[in-house]
Parts: sequence; structure tokens; C-alpha cells
Amino acid sequence: MKRVAISALMLAALAGCATNSDLEATRRQIDQVNQQASSRLSEMESKLSNDKLLDLVSQVDALKAEIAKLRGENEVINYTLQTTQKRQNDLYADLDARLGKVEGAAASAPAASQPPAAAQGTAQAAPDFDKALKLLRSQDFANAVPALQRFISQNPDSPQAVEATYWLGVAHAGLRQYDSAIDIHRRFVEQHPDDPRAPDALRSIGLCQRALNQLDTARATFRRLIKLYPKSPAAIKAKEQLKTL
Repeated sequence: MKRVAISALMLAALAGCATNSDLEATRRQIDQVNQQASSRLSEMESKLSNDKLLDLVSQVDALKAEIAKLRGENEVINYTLQTTQKRQNDLYADLDARLGKVEGAAASAPAASQPPAAAQGTAQAAPDFDKALKLLRSQDFANAVPALQRFISQNPDSPQAVEATYWLGVAHAGLRQYDSAIDIHRRFVEQHPDDPRAPDALRSIGLCQRALNQLDTARATFRRLIKLYPKSPAAIKAKEQLKTL
């Protein structure tokens, strides 16, 4: 009996030793798994953090590029606006000078007490023409255009119809309708090459072409003006403007 009891105690002790060893091994495995999991979690957190940082850097770079692009576009717009404004001022100054000459000539001309019968139609048309010029003088180009067109259509045989055609081109230029102004003044020069306003019409064409940024064409127009009307004031101005093109 004693031997049986001793054997049982020894088996129990051995079984207990085996269990403690297994538990210790299991604990080590669990610790190892926990360490691996913790390491992987840290790596993932670090990767996520770096990805977010890189994403933010990319967004900042994109914003910087967009800002630089907008600044460049803004500079181009400002330059274009300044250039267009200068060209428009040139057109207005030219218009004032031309109208000033017309008014000066009208003021110095002797007044007739009564126009002859053949000129009655012209006398009746004159107020409408004067009204159109007044609109032009006040830079009311939107109303000057239809007023001049109406005068031309109603008085095609009037001596002032030719002059009204010239001013119609000027009015279109004042509205920045440069293509229309070029077409009207080109036909004016072709049909009335000896008219005293022909050099100014050519110069107006060049100014409109410059406003449309058709610089090569504008140069050719100014050179043509200088060649055809070398002694005209318009040719002198064209020479100065060629230097800036």
C-alpha cells in the first residue's frame, strides 16, 4: 500500500511539473504574439501617419501651384486691361482731336442767311447730323451708331453722308466693335481715297488692329498710311506708333 501511495504521489508531482512547463511555454507564446501584434500595430500607425502627412504635403503643393497659376493669370489680365485701356484712351483722344477740328471749322464758316433751293434737303438734314455728332462727342457711342446709320440711310446723297460714314466707323471703334470699325473705314478709304479724312481712317484701322492684338497687320496698315499720305498728321502719328509696336 505504501508503495502504491508513493507511486501515486510521484505521478501527481510529475503531472504537475508537466502542466507548469506547458503553461510557461504558452505564456511565452502569448507574450510573443502580443509583442508581434504591438509591433505590427505600431508599424500600421506609423504608416498611416506618414501617409496622412504625405497627403497633406501633396495638397499644400497643389494649392501652391494653383495660387501661382492664379497669380500669373491675374498679372496677364492686369497687363491686358492696362494695355486695352491705353489703346482705348488713344482712340478717345484721337476722337476728341478730330471732332475738335470739325467744330472749329464749323464755327469759322460764314453763316448763310438762306440756303438756295437746291440745298434745302441738306439744310434739313444738318440738324440730324449735328445731333449724331453731339452723341459722338459725349462718347455716347451706343446711340451715336444708330443715329449715324439713320442719317446715312435717309440722306444717301447728302454731302455729309460721306463724313457720317467716317464717323460711324469711329463710333464702332468707341464701342470696341473693332471688326466693324475696320470694315467701315477700309471701305471708306477705298471709295474716297482723296477725302481729307482718308488718312485718319487708315490710322483708325491700324489702331483697331492693334487693339485686336493683330500687331503685324497694324504695322502694315501704318506703313501703308505713311506711304500713301506721307505729309498728313495721321502719318506723323503712325510713325510714332510704329515705334511702340
